Amino acid sequence: MDITYQAKSGAGGVAVVFVAEDKKLGAQGKALDAQLDGAIARALAAPAFKARREQVIELVALAGNGPKRVVIVGLGAPKELTEQKARSVGGALTAHLMAAHESSANLLVDLPKGARVSDAELAANLALGARLRSYQFGKYRTKPRPDKPQPISALTVVTTRVAEAKRVDERLGALAEGVLFARDLVNEPPNALYPEVFAERAKALGKLGVKVEALDVPAMTKLGMGAILAVGGGSARPPRLLVLQYNGAKSKGDGPIALVGKGVCFDAGGLCLKKPSGMITMKGDMAGGAAVVGAIHALAKRRAKVNVVGVVGLVENLPSSTAYKPGDVVKTMSGQTIEVIDTDAEGRMVLVDALYYAASRFKPACIVDLATLTYAVMAAVGGAYSGIFCNNERLTKDLTAAGEATGERLWRLPLDGFYDENLESPIADLRHHGSDSDSADAAHAAALLKHFVEDRPWAHLDIASKEFAHKENALTPVGATGYAVALLESFISAREGRH
Repeated sequence: MDITYQAKSGAGGVAVVFVAEDKKLGAQGKALDAQLDGAIARALAAPAFKARREQVIELVALAGNGPKRVVIVGLGAPKELTEQKARSVGGALTAHLMAAHESSANLLVDLPKGARVSDAELAANLALGARLRSYQFGKYRTKPRPDKPQPISALTVVTTRVAEAKRVDERLGALAEGVLFARDLVNEPPNALYPEVFAERAKALGKLGVKVEALDVPAMTKLGMGAILAVGGGSARPPRLLVLQYNGAKSKGDGPIALVGKGVCFDAGGLCLKKPSGMITMKGDMAGGAAVVGAIHALAKRRAKVNVVGVVGLVENLPSSTAYKPGDVVKTMSGQTIEVIDTDAEGRMVLVDALYYAASRFKPACIVDLATLTYAVMAAVGGAYSGIFCNNERLTKDLTAAGEATGERLWRLPLDGFYDENLESPIADLRHHGSDSDSADAAHAAALLKHFVEDRPWAHLDIASKEFAHKENALTPVGATGYAVALLESFISAREGRH
């Protein structure tokens, strides 16, 4: 989608007017209303239109010299109009235009009094919402679908703050690219995207100044990454460790921010095989890794003044004669040994080597790992939150604030010695699963991961169930969400220049 910013609206086409719940038109809305002999004001008087956020009504074929269609979009209460809510308005508008098969529109952006955003922030966040909602993954369709919503080719954002809006858009446009990059990865079918291909796709970040490495099996064997190699041993497609380095800050400061992602490109459960109904979404078990790649893409695209590294363990967890088994003892890169309990708890095995590699090689200022890890988190917090386990109060606060700002909200869950005691093994240093598979599995997984971060400030984000939208919403069509890219970008942007 082509998005341009300008101070004056073009003639004809589709005009979009935004109004807050007081239904008062701004300067651009008033000018258009006068041109249309008060048609917009009369429409605003309709009892059913409350100007609630994302509420849409439209007027068609009003005057020969005016726009062919006027779309009126509610902004809700100005005091509640944040950047995130402005994005949802832009997304809802875009869904409406796509359903109407309108390929372009002029957005007349008037800032309501009392809004919590500036003119420029409102304009650019409307555009970001449009970019996110207009996403379509049609790569494998061979026939057109004329009865379905159609893509939008261009939006013109009309604002009195063109230069400022363009500056905000520089960051938000890069964020959109990162989210859509992650969505593309997660939407790919598992026969098309496996560890080698994922790593190859990530090499596109090299054009943005990111150093990209993909460690193969011999390299991981030399490093002693027995956990990743054990999980990947059941597949004919070998594992990889993807390493991304983006150095945008002039000084190294306290070390880079490390992002570590679970990249299980397909999870059949290994020898502890999942039920068929539980496998259909398992191509998305690499969504944590996709979020890492998407976030670094967004930061590098706008040349953020930060140093960030990304480490993603890429495997397929499949059953075969070479698959790892319940009861196996695996030696990790850290030297610690782990007794395997359930091969379907593979994500934590992948993460222990990836976390230790990130901590020991890069000595980061902090580590944030992301994984679609446990059903326990899904049961505990449902769709409203993802779980965060963290050993550092400042890091918890910063990540939680980023989650609130982006709508990718986090709820803190406990790290406690109780869970460490339950990971004691009679034959190895640790067991990788609690003694009761139904008891606090998310907390036991986090307790295991804590042993591999070298006491660095660290947060574990369990983002299970957030990888796909099973019904559309304001910012996401059905399919991959690109979840946590915005959260990570916001968190790191807030730290930009701090280290």
